[in-house]
Amino acid sequence: MKWFLLFVAALGLGLATADTSADSIESTYNYYRLPTSLHPQKYHLRILTLLENPEDLRFSGSVTILIEALENTRNITLHSKNLTIDESQITLRQIGGEGKEENCVSSTAVNPSHDFYILKTCQELLAGNTYELYMPFTADLNRQLEGYYRSSYKDPVANLTKWISVTQFEPASARLAFPCFDEPDFKAPFVVTLGYHKKYTGISNMPVKETKPHETLADYIWCEFQESVPMSTYLVAYSVNDFSHKPSTLPNSALFRTWARPNAIDQCDYAAEFGPKVLQYYEQFFGIKFPLPKIDQIAVPDFSAGAMENWGLVTYREIALLYSAAHSSLADKQRVASVVAHELAHQWFGNLVTMKWWTDLWLNEGFATYVASLGVENINPEWRSMEQESLSNLLTIFRRDALESSHPISRPIQMVSEISESFDQISYQKGSTVLRMMHLFLGEESFRSGLQAYLQKFSYKNAEQDNLWESLTQAAHKYRALPKSYDIKSIMDSWTLQAGYPVINVTRDYAARTAKLNQERYLLNTQVARAHRGGCWWVPLSYTTQAVQDFNNTAPKAWMECGKNGESLPKTIQDLPGPDQWVIFNTQLSTLYKVNYDAQNWKLLIETLTNGDFERIHVINRAQLIDDALYLAWTGEQDYEIAMRLIEYLQREREYLPWKSAFENLKRVGRIVRQTPDFEFFKRYMKKLILPIYEHLNGINDTFSAIPQQDQVLLKTMVVNWACQYQVGDCVPQALAYYRNWRAEANPDEKNPVPINVRSTVYCTSIKHGSDSDWEFLWTRYKKSNVAAEKRTILTALGCSREVWLLQRYLELTFDPKEAIRKQDSMWAFQAVAFNEVGFLLAKKYFMDNVDFIYKFYHPLTKDMSRLLSPLSEQVITLSDFNEFKDFVNNSRQSLKGLEQAIQQTLEIMLTNVQWKERNYHQMSRSIQQLL
Repeated sequence: MKWFLLFVAALGLGLATADTSADSIESTYNYYRLPTSLHPQKYHLRILTLLENPEDLRFSGSVTILIEALENTRNITLHSKNLTIDESQITLRQIGGEGKEENCVSSTAVNPSHDFYILKTCQELLAGNTYELYMPFTADLNRQLEGYYRSSYKDPVANLTKWISVTQFEPASARLAFPCFDEPDFKAPFVVTLGYHKKYTGISNMPVKETKPHETLADYIWCEFQESVPMSTYLVAYSVNDFSHKPSTLPNSALFRTWARPNAIDQCDYAAEFGPKVLQYYEQFFGIKFPLPKIDQIAVPDFSAGAMENWGLVTYREIALLYSAAHSSLADKQRVASVVAHELAHQWFGNLVTMKWWTDLWLNEGFATYVASLGVENINPEWRSMEQESLSNLLTIFRRDALESSHPISRPIQMVSEISESFDQISYQKGSTVLRMMHLFLGEESFRSGLQAYLQKFSYKNAEQDNLWESLTQAAHKYRALPKSYDIKSIMDSWTLQAGYPVINVTRDYAARTAKLNQERYLLNTQVARAHRGGCWWVPLSYTTQAVQDFNNTAPKAWMECGKNGESLPKTIQDLPGPDQWVIFNTQLSTLYKVNYDAQNWKLLIETLTNGDFERIHVINRAQLIDDALYLAWTGEQDYEIAMRLIEYLQREREYLPWKSAFENLKRVGRIVRQTPDFEFFKRYMKKLILPIYEHLNGINDTFSAIPQQDQVLLKTMVVNWACQYQVGDCVPQALAYYRNWRAEANPDEKNPVPINVRSTVYCTSIKHGSDSDWEFLWTRYKKSNVAAEKRTILTALGCSREVWLLQRYLELTFDPKEAIRKQDSMWAFQAVAFNEVGFLLAKKYFMDNVDFIYKFYHPLTKDMSRLLSPLSEQVITLSDFNEFKDFVNNSRQSLKGLEQAIQQTLEIMLTNVQWKERNYHQMSRSIQQLL
């Protein structure tokens, strides 16, 4: 599933049972995992969906499960949640094995904390025998965006709301749709039959086998799908809708279709063209053909995750699948490519081979994230997206994983509510980053050969991370990519089983031409004593020198190793150059670590960047030097004078990645400094820094079509955004002129003169400096827009106003279900207000005053609620505000349930801001004033 997966139902309300509910007693079995005495062999699932009456959208169905007994047992324990089950209709019979006795269910029990539904059998189930269990059930199509739920869209021609139904089962919501063994390790084939009115279409994981009329309901049909391959319950999917589809034509590939509501079908072209290409790339990369006869991808109007990799029926948010050349920017297009590539990578990594338990969720998500970047790079090399994505992931993790409250990539999961917390930046971006590291130190042959062996060995089965390490170690030794004394498990466990990452201190002895290296965990919280930082990582060391400047070789020249007891062993590197030449470690940022050099090495680097042939240093390493210098200054390991002198060179820089690295860091400092008297110096400094690149790129003028390199388009988009924020050059007046021209159009929804790639900046600037009617105009465009990417751009811009009343009104619109903003998009509006310097205090107060209401608004998918916290955490900078928020958290535990991890991280970020302000504010301000 793509990164926005939102929260799974916090522990449920048990079960609505009918007819024989007196027999449903609380169960005594209380372990969080299912018993292993039974295993499903096949599911026959029949679901009748009623979409005609909007006041009563519901489904009824039955599941027949063929169950093999692996041990003798008197209980059948499976999952069921919020389903009404008619217990008088449940049947159980033996269909295979010895003796074929009559059997039945004598009573049932529930365990609401684990969603267990337990059936006590009349006769003991005997090991080796096969049984058939039949259970009928009914439920409403819920509004919670999980299980089997409802979604809607406006038909503009008929001016009607149209309803559809769709599933979202990962991680643990199949149990909301039908009783099942809802854990990844209980794989079985599924035969799905959908009943619905004939004016709709039914789709599921597999192609249609046959349709026939419903036996009693006029104009209803039963549509039976072919039997699936063995798969985990969380990958089952089906939908009843009136959508249109676009077929893709690629020879020798599975049938490929892309679905959307009829009035958005013209936005499917790009995904329909890109999807089959990346699928074919994976077939060749993994050495295994896509195992199903067809694949559908569908854009769902209401969707909590970014997308979901259901086998053969991939579901997406509209913004992640639909692309309109007239309304979507290059960044929007790249997002579609990235999400489609991610979901299709899962068809092998996750679907064909699945983790045994959610502890190893990162194997699914980290791999799909990394392999997706290989897929996009293969199909669109001109984007240079591999470099962009790698750096972007590293920048994210350098921040997130420097928190003490971070967690290991692989971590124990014991409650359903904990699974959802694992769908985070650590599983996705850190998972992807350490896999890239491994790919680079193993080389192409070993990496691919090890992966293919692993996928072949565990096809249609479940695996753990140690199984993957085993396959890769064998390949590494076969191709001599690792010494025989090294194994992948020791190396990779140091990255997956402990939180954090190291900073490596490089102290050169210029006379002896050596360098002494030691490592410790890098933490943003400077109050943590050195002795408590600990940790040891196996680090592949790549480096180059000023004389050689070989940045293409990312293979390790040495390793930092860990001792038997996990202690860090220092390392000495020989044969380095003399005092007139720099050394750079971590070629192309191939590994997740920061580097702190001695003062002389920093001085040599700054000299090359500011006066020398700086472009010979690889673009990713230029981004690395900026990020390392600014972070080390933030935590006090380095002087701000060094960091600020280093980034002075940016006036010569013309590439996207170093600027991205600088802006990410300066953004955080800016959010603190703008609340202080010295902001005037910071503003002047930013203007001085940005003006040369702004002018070089021809300002905000629409010269995008003349830019040959795609990453220069992204650079211009980003620079223009910063230029308007800091009122550089003609940015603001030009932006306002574009907006005025748009407002003057007779039909602004059809004709928009604002260049696509700077629309977010033009809209935000115009709302910030504009009138009430400018705001109303944009809000009207939001309500009339048919393109998800455009809607998100507008949603964010509406939060740029400086009018307190407008921002307050916008906060209230955001959480009003009767308004135009869908629940899944509400966080973008809130974040826009909260990141605005005028809106910050309003948003913080709104959140604290209305926390109970907001919790109920998102429940049970409270993951989105956690995204409201990041703008708050970035801007609290005083001890009193920090303490106020801490008290608020302590008094609101009930309304922050399920957000424990996010709250901990929020408080820690606030604390590091307070520390920075006390420690660095004056020093940094002095450094800036010296440069002006």
